[in-house]
Amino acid sequence: MGNITIVGLGPGAAGNLSLETMELLKSDAQVILRTAVHPTVAELEKQNVQFTSCDSFYEEGANFEEVYGRVVARVLAAAMEGDVVYAVPGSPLVAERTVVMLREQAKEYNVPLVIKPAMSFLDLAYVDLGIDPIAGLRIIDAQDFSAVADAGNYPLMITQVYSQLVASDLKIALMESLDDDYEIFFLRNLGLPDEECRTVKLYELDRQPHIDHLTSVYVPPVPAMPEGLLEFGEDEAEVEVLACEEELVDTSSYNDVDVQPLVDVIRTLREPGGCPWDIEQTHQSIRSNFIEEVYEFIEAVDNEDVAGMREELGDVLMQVVFHARMAEEAGNFDLQEVIDEVVDKLIRRHPHVFGDTEVSGSAEVLVNWDAIKKQEKTERKSVLDGVAQGLPALLRAYKIQSKAAKVGFDWQDAAPVWDKVQEELGELQEALANGDKAAAEKELGDVLFALINYARHQKIEPEVALEGTNNRFTTRFLYVEEQVGKSGKDWKDFTLEELDKFWDEAKKQEK
Repeated sequence: MGNITIVGLGPGAAGNLSLETMELLKSDAQVILRTAVHPTVAELEKQNVQFTSCDSFYEEGANFEEVYGRVVARVLAAAMEGDVVYAVPGSPLVAERTVVMLREQAKEYNVPLVIKPAMSFLDLAYVDLGIDPIAGLRIIDAQDFSAVADAGNYPLMITQVYSQLVASDLKIALMESLDDDYEIFFLRNLGLPDEECRTVKLYELDRQPHIDHLTSVYVPPVPAMPEGLLEFGEDEAEVEVLACEEELVDTSSYNDVDVQPLVDVIRTLREPGGCPWDIEQTHQSIRSNFIEEVYEFIEAVDNEDVAGMREELGDVLMQVVFHARMAEEAGNFDLQEVIDEVVDKLIRRHPHVFGDTEVSGSAEVLVNWDAIKKQEKTERKSVLDGVAQGLPALLRAYKIQSKAAKVGFDWQDAAPVWDKVQEELGELQEALANGDKAAAEKELGDVLFALINYARHQKIEPEVALEGTNNRFTTRFLYVEEQVGKSGKDWKDFTLEELDKFWDEAKKQEK
């Protein structure tokens, strides 16, 4: 009977192998690799290291537990004949199921077993992510869905995200506890020339171009609600910081429009000794908050909710001041520069008000505006420059079409546009009938684009129209849900026709 020595091949680069590990791999012992699909293996071949791998088990096994069982059995069988060096990717003591199984069974068969330390991808991840595991990092397998359910409660490293399918399953599981656009870190090939360590939105996880056995995901914890949460009073110009002991700015005496009290509060929250949550934020971490506040203001406008508009405008203003404060701390610009620039821009673009230019009406105002804007934005070469790719797809399509129309690339009336809608619908039906999913996706996009174009010709804002439908559907569905709850029965106990009656009742109530 021989000894089993377990070594790690490191995170990827051959330079991360220890000298002791390389000596063991070159020794007279039988070398068994759990997998030869690892960047370091090319260096082993150059060094004439003789080895065998267990890769064939992955093709034959029904699941990973069966594969790992066969790997362990092979290593133990080899140890019955002599010394074995068993090499695994990364570190033997980080997310390596076969090592756990070997330790248990080696004791059972009285086989001497030694584990040698090795660099893990975690050591590189700590540097790239700028984190310290002492903060409570938890490391799990991508298919440990019970642990995934706690994502957001603590720093979480998820290993073995080795395929797009695994990434897709992981994304869906994470969405149970995190927002779809929550920012996570996509890690791949750490330590190699083409390493990736970048933030992606959760919903984009399985859309990454390269996902393989060297892919992991880091999920940062969701920031706790700060004790210094800002609340904007509805009845007077008052800003209150709950449960914080800092001296607050008394704004009750401000009669004129004055943003300085808000500037002072944001500065206090961001300074040392302020609120920990506010201090940690960056432009990227709260970008989605800005979008959310704008949409909440739009909703208040749609609902003709004056009090809501006042509140949501305050929240939007807070976002502006917050971002300006962070920029000032970085030495980029301050709030006064933001204000000065927009004031100068408004004066420049309204020469009919602040200059001698005369206009016949609002149409000519828009023509002048575009001409002045074109002179200002000399870096823009294409007609479509200036349409942000980050816009919602519906709004972006509307803006792209509007830009093209300004140079004459547009139908003169709505009739041919509607014909185009019908044409695209026909092509979509044809693709669906042929079972061609890729073509159907393309044609559905064309249908939506054509409908947006038709709405533009009819002077209808598609974003506003769809948001109205979303709101109506939500209101009606909540009514249906309420009636189901009152009945004491379950959803499955109702037919679609019965549920549709509730829906019709909700529509009547709207009228």
